[in-house]
Parts: sequence; C-alpha cells; structure tokens
Amino acid sequence: MNETITTQQAAAFLTAHDGYLILTHMRPDGDTVGCAAGLCRALRQAGKTAYVLENEGASSLFTPYFEGLTPPEGFTPEAVVSVDMASRGLFPDNAKPYLDRVDLAVDHHPSQEFFAKATCLDSSKAACGQIIYEIVRQFAQITPDIGEVLYVAVSTDCGCFQYSNTDADAHRVAADLMESGFDPYPVNRRHFRGKTLKRLQLEGVLTQGLELRDGGATALVFLTQEMIRKVGADERDMEDISAFVGQIDGVKNGITLKENHCDNEVKISLRTDPGDLNASKVCALLGGGGHAAAAGAMVEGSMEEVRRKVLDAIEKVRSGR
Repeated sequence: MNETITTQQAAAFLTAHDGYLILTHMRPDGDTVGCAAGLCRALRQAGKTAYVLENEGASSLFTPYFEGLTPPEGFTPEAVVSVDMASRGLFPDNAKPYLDRVDLAVDHHPSQEFFAKATCLDSSKAACGQIIYEIVRQFAQITPDIGEVLYVAVSTDCGCFQYSNTDADAHRVAADLMESGFDPYPVNRRHFRGKTLKRLQLEGVLTQGLELRDGGATALVFLTQEMIRKVGADERDMEDISAFVGQIDGVKNGITLKENHCDNEVKISLRTDPGDLNASKVCALLGGGGHAAAAGAMVEGSMEEVRRKVLDAIEKVRSGR
C-alpha cells in the first residue's frame, strides 16, 4: 500500500526504525548524492545505523561525498530509503534487489511513481535537498558536514540558483545550511566555476554540431561515443553537460542527445524556459519524465531516429495532441 506522508511523519518514521540503507538514482547528480549523504550523516548523529548504497555511475565529482558512508560486506538493511528517485527505471543495477523493499521515498519530481510503502513528496521544491533538510532538522543538528552536502544538493539542482526552479525558499534553505559553518567557496568553485580542459573540448564539439530551430529559440546538440573517445572524456567531464546549450543567448529550449554505452540507445536531456514548453510532458511521451523545465528519457534507436522522435514529441505537446 502506497501512502503519502508529510515531512513530520517522515522524521517520525526515521527516528522509529534503524538499520538504514539509502538508495540514489542512476547517473547520480548532486541532489541525490547530497541528499543521501546528508540523511545518512543525520541518522548516524541520531544514533542510527545507516549506509548509502554504492553507485557505480557516480563520477569523481561526487564520489568523495560517499566516503565512509557505504555499507560493509554482508550488511542487511532493516529499512530502505530512496532519495530523489521518481521511478523504478532509475534504480541502478545493484539497487534493483530493493525495488519492492523501499519503505520510504523522499522526492520532488511530479512524475513520482509511488513505488515505496510511504512517499514524502513535494513537487513545489526546487531540490529534494530542501525536503531532506526539513526532515533531518527535526531530529538532528545541522552540523557543517551535513550542511555542506545538503548545500550541494540544493545548489546543484538549482544550477547555482540560476535555474527557473529557484525560489525564495531555496535561497532561505541555502542560507540556513551555510550558517552551519562549512566554507561554501570551495564547494561553489568545485561545482560551478571549474571546468576540465576536456570539458571545454566537449563544448567545442557540441557547438560544431549545433542545430538551431524556431528562429533560434530551440537548440539541439548531440554527443556520440566516438566524440567522447576522441576527446578522451570521462563522466566527470560530462557532468551536467545538458545545461550547456541553454547558455546560448535566445535559446529557450535546449535538447541534448547523448549516445549511451549500449548500442542503439540515446539519452535525451531537455531543458526549457518556464511557460514555453513543458519538458516533462515531452519526455513522458518518450518513456521518461522529470520537471516542467528539466526532464529526460532513455530512448532506443540511432541518433537520427531519436532526434526525430524528440522533435516529434515536442510538436505533439505544442499542438496538444
């Protein structure tokens, strides 16, 4: 039975149980990583046994936040919690044994599938980190180590507070987290200012293949495995690469197509301006989901086939079909 609960009820559940395993989604971003690390540290502060399941898809940008938090061999959880995970399709391979065992899901995606026994959902929040913050402050002190990882969760999902999902509450939560005592400068530099040389080279490759539509309001770029190999890039170099195309003046809708390691599979990332195009509706037609301004999907087919599919889906949403 699926039950929707409040942050107060989620905090009560977390303080009433023990032996936690926390799950993060495939291709983990700062929100799911920061939420998992922050929740794990808060539970440990409250005297609970808690671990974060390893995520092989995490890039070197995020793996440091998991240090000391992953479970020992043979650990059997008593309670399973997922953070920032909207659907069963987002479970990494090593998390799939827990598909039917999630006791609590904490999320902010309107496309939530309600796969857990209880779900704490607030789709009005810009980041899941805001919800985790509201939960953990009810039973733990926001220490610098907790404040830092939750700040990573909130700030990265807001694009350093530049995305359209950023609201006053996101700023208030970020300010409260900063007051815990960690130094935000190295965090902001790590996630928002620094770029590897290979990342800059990838952006150059994307620019060369840029396709502008709708008088420049819609931009499409693509990244093949051959391009990635030629540059010698890894997952860290490609972190949040889908935000790149939206930096072009005049672009309201940015489409990034990235060829997966598997043959005949392409990842779609769609970023849109508020009121122009609902990204979640477009990606839902392609088997994915997300937010109105940021959504994605994994689609079978060649790059050209998937390109046609996503453009067709955009036209269907625009025409109301």
